[in-house]
Amino acid sequence: MARKISASVSDEQLQEDLKKYRQHCLDLGATDAKIIRSDTVVIDERVRAKCIYPKCGAYGTNVHCPPHAMDLDQVRRTVKSYRYGIFFRVQVPSEEIVGKQAVEQLLRNQSHVYKMVGQVESEAFFDGYHLALGYACGPCKFVFCPAIECSALVTGQSCRHPMKSRSSMEAAGMDVYTMAARVAGMFIRLDDEAAPPTCLSAQTMHWFLYTSARVEE
Repeated sequence: MARKISASVSDEQLQEDLKKYRQHCLDLGATDAKIIRSDTVVIDERVRAKCIYPKCGAYGTNVHCPPHAMDLDQVRRTVKSYRYGIFFRVQVPSEEIVGKQAVEQLLRNQSHVYKMVGQVESEAFFDGYHLALGYACGPCKFVFCPAIECSALVTGQSCRHPMKSRSSMEAAGMDVYTMAARVAGMFIRLDDEAAPPTCLSAQTMHWFLYTSARVEE
C-alpha cells in the first residue's frame, strides 16, 4: 500500500527504508549494494570531458547526455539536497563490455540496469519519497531509441519513455570508479588485454540509485 507523502520522516524509518531498497537492488540482480551519504558522491568535470575526448557516439544525440544534460553545478546542488543514496553494481565479464561482439550484450546489461533503477525508484516513490531520483549507466538513446531521433530534443515534444529514460552517472559527472573504491569499498580491475586503445574494460560495472528524503531533526 502506498504511503502518504510527509514533509519529513524519522531517521529510523529512513534507515529501515534504505535497507529495504538496498535489498531490492540485490534481489533484482545487483552483485553488491551500499547505502552511502550524499556528501560522498564524487562529481568531477573530467568525467564530462571523457564524453568528448574521445567523443562518445551518444554525445549531443539525446536530452540526457552532454551537452544537453543538467550542468554539473546544478547536479551538485541537486545531490546536496538529499542525504542518502544506494550505490550498486552488477558484475559482468569483460568480454560483455568491450569489442564489437560485446555491443548486443552490453545493451542488454544496460537495459537491465535501467529497469532495476526504475523499479527501486518507483518503490521509493510509493513509499512517500516523491522526489526519489535514480541514475543509470550508459546513454538512454542506445537503450530506448537507437534508430530514431530523441524526441525530447525537438521543440514542443517530450521524451518517448519519460518513466524509463534517465541520465547515467557519467553524464551527471559522477566519478564511478573513485566512488566504488573510496566510498563503497568495491574492487574494480582494469583488463588491459580486453581493452582497445580508446577505452577501458572493467570487470564490474557500477550504477547509482539515489533515493532519500528530508529527515526530522
